[in-house]
Amino acid sequence: MEKDEKSKTKKSRPKAGRNTDDLHLLLNRLNRIEGQIHGIKGMLEKDINSQDILVQISAVNSALNALNKELIAVHIRTSFAKDIRAGNDEAITELSKLVQKLLK
Repeated sequence: MEKDEKSKTKKSRPKAGRNTDDLHLLLNRLNRIEGQIHGIKGMLEKDINSQDILVQISAVNSALNALNKELIAVHIRTSFAKDIRAGNDEAITELSKLVQKLLK
């Protein structure tokens, strides 16, 4: 299936509706991760010891996991809760599938 065909068949999702505090927290975390990635690139360019780089990569993985946890929490508080209040029981199935994907 070509890309255009996939985009036509994908179900359009509404905007997340995150509040400004949540958005600020998520963007701050992502900006720190971006800085860490940039630092790792610099370490590689400077031929820094692999052990030191691996430690930094591990820190990035931890930061991504923390971002993931926070984003899931925001999703549950906002989109998921809204869907449940509106009687959309399909939201439970969608959340379950999402969690299964994340726990692979």
